[in-house]
Amino acid sequence: MRATLLSILGLALLGTLHAQDSIPVQADFQQDKLTGRWYSIGLASNSNWFKEKRHLMKMCTTIISTTAEGNLEVTSTYPKGDQCVTRNSLYTKTEHPGRFRYTSPRWGSKHNIHVVETNYEEYALVATQISKSTGSSTMVLLYSRTKELSPERLEMFTQFSREQGLTDDEILILPQTGEAGSTGR
Repeated sequence: MRATLLSILGLALLGTLHAQDSIPVQADFQQDKLTGRWYSIGLASNSNWFKEKRHLMKMCTTIISTTAEGNLEVTSTYPKGDQCVTRNSLYTKTEHPGRFRYTSPRWGSKHNIHVVETNYEEYALVATQISKSTGSSTMVLLYSRTKELSPERLEMFTQFSREQGLTDDEILILPQTGEAGSTGR
């Protein structure tokens, strides 16, 4: 019985590791070029919170900086009602350039983050595998240095999200906001 349980757990772990390995990472990732201001243009997710909050979501501003330890400090400011909310996250680097880990202090969820593709000056496509006690989910973010991206980049985001198993109902091009998200308030 114990051997069977260990075998099942081992297969589950291998499946998780394989899923992480199947998400590509930017070749020759250059972390210092990812720093600076980004706008979230697209968001795709199969999580319950996304399904519940999808209709409320708008574009946000994210500032990425490098810590002294070489991790990423990610500060996102987004509109919530008639005010702006700021959330700080520390993405811990891994032994694989372009891959990071984050644990949500609020929810306890574990995030495996992959910088899938970027040209550093225009867009960045980021995929995250999220694990928590109630299950796992996938999230894909499309960042842009400006508030607009070409239809080709938007289609690339949509296509990649579909390749991760997300449906069209789980893929959202975020509506633009006024200046609240970009003033740093």
